[in-house]
Amino acid sequence: MSNTAWRIAVVGAGPVGLALALQAARTLPHAQVTLFDARPQGASVAADPRTLALSLGSVQALQRLSAWPAEAAEAILQVHVSQQPPTLATPWGPPEVLLTHSAMKVPLLGAVLSYGALVAALQAAWLREEAAQPQRLRSRFGTPVQALKDLPTGVEVDAGIAEAFDLAVVAEGGVFGDQLRKPLTRDYGQTAWVGTAHLQGAQRGRAFERFTREGPAALLPLPPAAEGTLRAALVWCVNAADDPVRDLGDAQRLAVLNTLFPPSAGRITALSPLKGLPLGLNAERTLVQGRTVRIGNAAQTLHPVAGQGLNLGLRDAHALLAALRGADDIDRALKRAEWQRAPDRWATIATTDFLARSFTWQLPGAPSLRGLGLAALQAAPPLQRWLAHRMMFGVR
Repeated sequence: MSNTAWRIAVVGAGPVGLALALQAARTLPHAQVTLFDARPQGASVAADPRTLALSLGSVQALQRLSAWPAEAAEAILQVHVSQQPPTLATPWGPPEVLLTHSAMKVPLLGAVLSYGALVAALQAAWLREEAAQPQRLRSRFGTPVQALKDLPTGVEVDAGIAEAFDLAVVAEGGVFGDQLRKPLTRDYGQTAWVGTAHLQGAQRGRAFERFTREGPAALLPLPPAAEGTLRAALVWCVNAADDPVRDLGDAQRLAVLNTLFPPSAGRITALSPLKGLPLGLNAERTLVQGRTVRIGNAAQTLHPVAGQGLNLGLRDAHALLAALRGADDIDRALKRAEWQRAPDRWATIATTDFLARSFTWQLPGAPSLRGLGLAALQAAPPLQRWLAHRMMFGVR
């Protein structure tokens, strides 16, 4: 472990920022870590209903931090990916792929839980760590960071009072529609309608991704309701310029959704109010600028088609701490982290960007080609295992 008493500022107390601060507290025992966030410490986060999909690698990382709220999460045991008919028959069978935890020989493929449940667990773990080591760990909740300024050997963090740190890690991301544009940006012209669906005749632990003419739609399993009703998080992506969802009533939305997903998904019997979010790519070319590092949505905001945004951010945080651990030269460690993250980061950005843009192409036969690809993947177990490993752990 590093014996250097670096002063590290973590900007943003969302899942990625809290995970990084907590891991830094445990793996850099001589570092002073200060966590900044505009949200007051007393503000309730547990009730935030936004849904997060985590890969197995992310679940395991949070378990190692003793910050995984297992009781609030629903395991993903199967992932069913298919294309909405009509589609051509293929030599390998229907255009669908089924990934299962048993075939991959893992306890689960991932898990789904609310944003509030994860942040509450991470924040509680961080505050326990801070209370045990107040001399080097500090929280500045209710203190928005107004500016960052490069210094010859560090960075100045202006949060009402300017303070000098050896390193600032920015993990304040937000959603695409609210962000300032980064060097790499693309508006997909799509809207994601998100909410919660109640299901009848479904199986626990099954996630569905359906490719439709408008864009991808997904049902991600959630913990059952109090009365035992099965629930799923809905992500329904459509063309923003000719939005087929916005003007529909609740009954009409239910009727349309029940034609989109395969029968094995069950019947959607009720929907929460849906919220529309614009979708786009917004990414930095580099994670490191001087002594400032951007991770998570502060570094790259992705289309939700592959569900990799938060997982990529948690891998950013882990790689940064792995580079700093045992290092004496912070600049050299940051360069190592940048190079180590590049393959995973750019492969994930390229994959999600390709999938998102493919729904805007008006090429004849594009759906048939996608269907052929799904069927061929189902017929090739080694390729399935490779893909599942990439989704669970990223590029290693």
